[in-house]
Amino acid sequence: MNELYTFSLLAFTAFFTIINPLGTMPIFMSMTASLSKERRKQTAKKATIVAFFTVIAFAFSGQVLFNFFGISVNSFRIVGGLIFFMMGWDMLQARLGQFKHTDDEEQLDAYVEDISITPLAIPMICGPGAITNAIILMEDADNYQQKIVLIATIAFVLLLTYWVLVGASKITEKLGSTGNKVMMRLMGLIVMVIAVEFFFSGLKPIILGIMKG
Repeated sequence: MNELYTFSLLAFTAFFTIINPLGTMPIFMSMTASLSKERRKQTAKKATIVAFFTVIAFAFSGQVLFNFFGISVNSFRIVGGLIFFMMGWDMLQARLGQFKHTDDEEQLDAYVEDISITPLAIPMICGPGAITNAIILMEDADNYQQKIVLIATIAFVLLLTYWVLVGASKITEKLGSTGNKVMMRLMGLIVMVIAVEFFFSGLKPIILGIMKG
């Protein structure tokens, strides 16, 4: 029982730190600033559900898929970095609001669908770190009890993430239009810095591997 408790604590600490819902919150606020409260809630819900199933899928089959397709986690980091950079650039130009101001329901639904899956669910919530962590911890789980605890822990962390993102709606409403635009540009810079870190943390091992080869 003590071993199970230790494993669950390790899993929770690792996933909460890597997913970092508090770090995701300001970016979520910027991207959904002009959406209604219900739309923001819908976006947060869809993003966390997609992230959950993605993490679980990789936990059970990630290593097999990576080996089968010849994909490395470093390659995933590079792609994540590129996605982050493009998103950050749009935020810096305050261009994320293009679909938000339309009265066309279909366009609004398309926008919510778009940002909830990419980049919110993947790679912001469910990034290379979370996927790698899930694969490693699933391999370390020696019995079904630990596997169930791991799945429950992932679900709990993502539920916390959902609550944090939904709570961001109140802050967004208080900031107002001007405040949200300023914050969007600031977050754009931060996201671009994160993108560079992601990109080079994936590129460096690949280059070193080529040089050694």
